[in-house]
Amino acid sequence: MSQYAKNAVRILAALPMAGLGVACDAASTAPTDHSRHTAVVVTTPSAAVGSELVKEVHALSARFHSTEQAAKAGYVVDPFCVAVPNVGGMGHHWTNPTLVDPVFDATQPEVMLYAPDKHGKLRLVAIEYIVINVGQPTPTFDGHPFDVGGTPIQAPHWSLHVWLHKPNPNGLHAPFNPDVTCNQES
Repeated sequence: MSQYAKNAVRILAALPMAGLGVACDAASTAPTDHSRHTAVVVTTPSAAVGSELVKEVHALSARFHSTEQAAKAGYVVDPFCVAVPNVGGMGHHWTNPTLVDPVFDATQPEVMLYAPDKHGKLRLVAIEYIVINVGQPTPTFDGHPFDVGGTPIQAPHWSLHVWLHKPNPNGLHAPFNPDVTCNQES
């Protein structure tokens, strides 16, 4: 097993995420070529909205408008809704712990983000990527680099929000959306 894989297995074995232990086998920690997901350089959020990768991921994640579909796919709800007064919200994080690893795959988001609508029903608003840092280069989504940290896990990692299902006035990749709250939205 490579040192890369050993580090990933060690980190993931100790990784608490929404009360769940995250397991990983050596095969899933092997470096993977995701260069097609990092080739396009985007300089503005508005340019990213129409990119082929954004369109592809939007289409792939659309099936998760139903939280039932998210649960069937292995996503587990965190009962806490994330919002900060005068900043905005993220909503409820539904994490698939089997996807939290050192490999970035744009077609496999680790987190689905839901916010309540005016009737209290959870609606898909965004996706989030979480990539464990085991010494590999910083991942990028369509040329946009991930943020360092950002999620309450013990392992060094990168994260990135992508607001594909609810526009964010702060930009496609901003962590908080001022139009998202944990209250029923009107």
